[in-house]
Amino acid sequence: MAAMVGLFWVTPDAVYVGSPPNAIGVGVRVTADGLEALDPDGSRAWAWEELSSAVVRDVPSESPASRTSKLLGSVVSAAIGTFLGEGPPEMRLRMETGDSTQEVTVYSAAAGGYIAEEVRLSQDLLDRFVAGTADPQAVEEWGRKYALDGTPEPSARRALLHTWAQV
Repeated sequence: MAAMVGLFWVTPDAVYVGSPPNAIGVGVRVTADGLEALDPDGSRAWAWEELSSAVVRDVPSESPASRTSKLLGSVVSAAIGTFLGEGPPEMRLRMETGDSTQEVTVYSAAAGGYIAEEVRLSQDLLDRFVAGTADPQAVEEWGRKYALDGTPEPSARRALLHTWAQV
């Protein structure tokens, strides 16, 4: 089992932007050192120090009321890679360095979309990782302790995103 907190999929072993790697191995892992794009053709990595920005685009959104009933099903669907015969919604992670811009595909872990406030807080956290003012190891540590408990309630997710941004 794993936990979805904002745009992050957190397991006891890893943290991902969007869903974890799918059947063909596509995904983006968050590490203490930076971002690692996993791809069947090989992986690529960007150190936090070399990034000037990391922005998740094309995030599917949903209102809190309609999302509540779909959350559990979405997490299970993302985990096994089935969305009623369709692939999960695609998002783009756009990373800028001093001399280049690259985009990689990441997949939504929420079939019904994300709550706007959690998207904003998740992007704030990514911005702080890039700036060096937050530590991805705080998310990893939480995952080792609590990810197996599953996805927290919305207020707890928001609190976690705030807490991780302050570390």
